[in-house]
Amino acid sequence: MSNLSRLAFIGNALPRRCGIATFTTDLQCAIATSRADLETCIVAMTDHGQVYDYPPTVRLEVNDDKIEDYVGAADFLNAGYFDGVSLQHEFGIFGGDAGAHIVPLLSRLTMPVITTFHTVLAGPTPAQRDVLDRIVDVSSRVVVMAEKGREVLRTVYRVPAEKIEVMPHGIPDVAFVEPDQAKAKFGFSGRSVILTFGLLSPNKGIEVVIDAMPEILKRRADAVYVVLGATHPNLVRRQGEAYRESLVARARELGVEDHVVFLDQFVDRPTLLGFISMCDVYVTPYLNEAQMTSGTLAYSFGLGKAIVSTPYWHARELLAEDRGVLVPFGDSTATGRAIAELLTDDTRRQAMRRHAYSSSRAMTWERTAERYLGAFEGARRRHHLMVISRRDQRAPVTDIPAPPELQLDHFLSMCDDTGLFQHAVHSVPDRRHGYCVDDNARALLLACALNDPGEERLPEVLTARLAAFVQHAWNPRTRRFRNFMSFDRRWLEDSGSEDSHGRTLWALAECARSDASPSRRRWAAALFVEALASAESFRSPRAWAFTLLGLDAYCAATPGDALVAPLRQRLADRLMAILAAVTTSDWVWFEEGLAYDNARLSQALIVTGAATGRPDYVQAGLRSLRWLMTQQTTAAGLFRPVGTASFGTKRQPPKAFDQQPVEAAATIAACLAAWRADGDVEWKDHAARALAWFLGSNDLSSPLVDLDTGGCRDGLHPDRPNENRGGESVVSYLLGLAQMRQLARVGEGRSKFMPRLA
Repeated sequence: MSNLSRLAFIGNALPRRCGIATFTTDLQCAIATSRADLETCIVAMTDHGQVYDYPPTVRLEVNDDKIEDYVGAADFLNAGYFDGVSLQHEFGIFGGDAGAHIVPLLSRLTMPVITTFHTVLAGPTPAQRDVLDRIVDVSSRVVVMAEKGREVLRTVYRVPAEKIEVMPHGIPDVAFVEPDQAKAKFGFSGRSVILTFGLLSPNKGIEVVIDAMPEILKRRADAVYVVLGATHPNLVRRQGEAYRESLVARARELGVEDHVVFLDQFVDRPTLLGFISMCDVYVTPYLNEAQMTSGTLAYSFGLGKAIVSTPYWHARELLAEDRGVLVPFGDSTATGRAIAELLTDDTRRQAMRRHAYSSSRAMTWERTAERYLGAFEGARRRHHLMVISRRDQRAPVTDIPAPPELQLDHFLSMCDDTGLFQHAVHSVPDRRHGYCVDDNARALLLACALNDPGEERLPEVLTARLAAFVQHAWNPRTRRFRNFMSFDRRWLEDSGSEDSHGRTLWALAECARSDASPSRRRWAAALFVEALASAESFRSPRAWAFTLLGLDAYCAATPGDALVAPLRQRLADRLMAILAAVTTSDWVWFEEGLAYDNARLSQALIVTGAATGRPDYVQAGLRSLRWLMTQQTTAAGLFRPVGTASFGTKRQPPKAFDQQPVEAAATIAACLAAWRADGDVEWKDHAARALAWFLGSNDLSSPLVDLDTGGCRDGLHPDRPNENRGGESVVSYLLGLAQMRQLARVGEGRSKFMPRLA
């Protein structure tokens, strides 16, 4: 259950007339409605010289030009023990150069801040750049409403990817309705209604649609363009109603004054939704490409309207794939043609409406509130861990609890009388995809790990079953292990991949070293030797690494077998050669890119060097693993495994998602091998971070593990964990946990990075 009890929102608030005020109020209301036990309030920005009759939800006003008000707001929030603050940022609503007054407020806060950027400038002034950089520095997470915002933050401002979250603009959750009833209510029955709403200002491009009306009326004589909205208050203060009057004059000059209706109103939400409901086509003719967010566009899209828009950033993303029509900026001819075509083609218009409506269901305010609450909960946990880390940097590692108990329920449920299933649908084994030797070899490794004193062994019948699967996978004709087997026990190939062969060799060698059954140890050693010769021709670095890990175990079990030593050296030398060939000053790795099970490459060199007295192997393994950990550790000190989105990229920093349990398990094993090789306690901390990733110390602050069953989710997507819990995932978690528990039992396993468990 969430520990959040009090949240505050900083931004403009209704009844102030602007889009930010509407958004702040809607977001606060949505979050307050989502949780009856959650207290929320708004710290409202008041523009200088203005007075607003704020509702009780506004607990404090900040006059935008008074720096002392900002400091007072920080004191108010700190004294109120709020769990988090949501800042709505737009450069024009805060005082100081480029809105710099907000920084002293944020820098004084003792709780995490989530900042929503409503505008992200691709070409900021130096002052704007400085203010945004400082806001990002003090924010636990930043939110934008379009992928373009994420791109600009990453490329222009160099904001770390893990700090950015894309959440679409919230929308009311209303039914899909035809416009006739609303038209009758507002006096537009029998008319084809085109609508634009929002505060009027010259950058909205209203004149473009007015210029298009003669062309529209040629094809649809009943058309009317309704412009709903008051003139922007700042424009009224500077120029009065000159802009609105110029638009009225323009319609008169074109002879379309009877077909253009100006409604000078700032309406409440029910009235606004009624006006949107009555329109046949909604149009946003904005003139500025860099419009990052449009609440009017989001609302109309969410009500299932056919939309014509210029290709500003938000519209380009939201209306892609025939969810709307894009026309060039300032092009009245193209605008008129697009609107007329929709008004005269009922089939196309209705299809576009339904497409927009169905696509928008994930944008409702209820869903938006869920996303923000998830971000708050994650930010609060990370903030708490960082506070503890800063406070207890020198605390002895024995102050932190040991790893959790090892539970096998889910693992056992994933096994049948053939072996371990590959996949699951949620926690239910998925028989469609059958089995593979890869996962059953991993499971045999787990069986060996659980023979360590202090752990409960797997049932003997299950260990025997896993061994039988590996035996049956051996194809003496091809001298290779098969990999994939269907549910009806049909092999789907004669030979599996090099990597699956190497991993199976590794499992056999561990079985030969540490299985509880002497007979099974002899079986494993014999099959290992028989299958080892094929590894000589392998070209996969991971197959070399898995084979080397197997050779480490096999040589420990049968130290008198000198025949395997030459192959062991050749495979290690191959890893050394590719590391030397690829490494540069900023890329210390074996390959041009990062893929899966990365840490196993370093681990193989470390254990081989330690066992054979080759310090050059050990140092190369340590050097490459140290570099890998710089790529897998966030600025906040969290473990972030290389995501699958990185696969195939060359010499690029790893992408964050999707994150997989197999990477965390490999990192734990490699870091513990590194610690045993050079004694640096930092390796134990790295291993503990990797285990903590399973338990919720990750980018989403979402546990992947069910501690009651031992089930492990298949990974982290950008917005949520993968709820499926397949064989590879559960074995990866249990292997990593078993190793950390073994370390803890000898008094070496506690770390300041291990989260406290409920």
